[in-house]
Amino acid sequence: MQLSRIPQIKHTTHDNFFLLSGPCAIEGEDMALKIAEKIVSITDKLKIPYVFKGSFKKANRSRIDSFTGIGDEKALKILKKVSETFEVPTITDIHEVSDAIKAAEYVDVLQIPAFLVRQTDLVVAAAETGKVVNLKKGQFMSPESMQHAVKKVADSGNDQAWITDRGTMFGYQDMVVDFRGIPTMKQYAPVVLDVTHSLQQPNQSSGVTGGRPALIGTMARAGIAAGVDGLFMETHFDPANAKSDGANMLDLSLLEKLLTDLVAIRTTINTL
Repeated sequence: MQLSRIPQIKHTTHDNFFLLSGPCAIEGEDMALKIAEKIVSITDKLKIPYVFKGSFKKANRSRIDSFTGIGDEKALKILKKVSETFEVPTITDIHEVSDAIKAAEYVDVLQIPAFLVRQTDLVVAAAETGKVVNLKKGQFMSPESMQHAVKKVADSGNDQAWITDRGTMFGYQDMVVDFRGIPTMKQYAPVVLDVTHSLQQPNQSSGVTGGRPALIGTMARAGIAAGVDGLFMETHFDPANAKSDGANMLDLSLLEKLLTDLVAIRTTINTL
């Protein structure tokens, strides 16, 4: 699996799914280390390959007064500290061509946001850093169309691409995951299911995105059953007061039980 090519990855095995997890945004050093420490302890116990996720800045906001970050360099240094402290790789999303080289100095995986995955210059810039490139499937794109995004990475001399499905826009305020797309996209690259963002309810009249976190367990179990290679789940020890996407994040206290169940499901599937 391509995950093994990331420096410092632990417990790499094709028998288990891998996990991208952490807060939506880096709010500060203490919170990032606290969340990372808890997830590392769980994934070490369950032998789940783990990548710490945190956005160093939030560019796609509904309102101009929404939280966008604590400063690019400050947040990126925190990501690097998480990696060095817990010996795990890290992932962050980029929004501009100039972000690619900047972020690549600090993290192991560059993520292309769903709204930007057709932006050729951005995808190529990420690929040319030599880092793993995680391509979020656009909410407006078919599973089949993601082969072209993967090809852009490959044509740039980088064979380390993942595809992450975060659902398709259904109406104005809901997302739906079509699990028929999982085996389709697995023909092109390892596939990750973004459990928490697929439960977003965007475009609320308040300008603050809603969500359905009660369905996180259901969505994650369905993803494992459908054969995804990895899961993406944002988590926080206090989602109600998180500065970004709190409405659809998993409470950190619920993570161990859910992951334990998911490993059991994956183990059962592997014996069939």
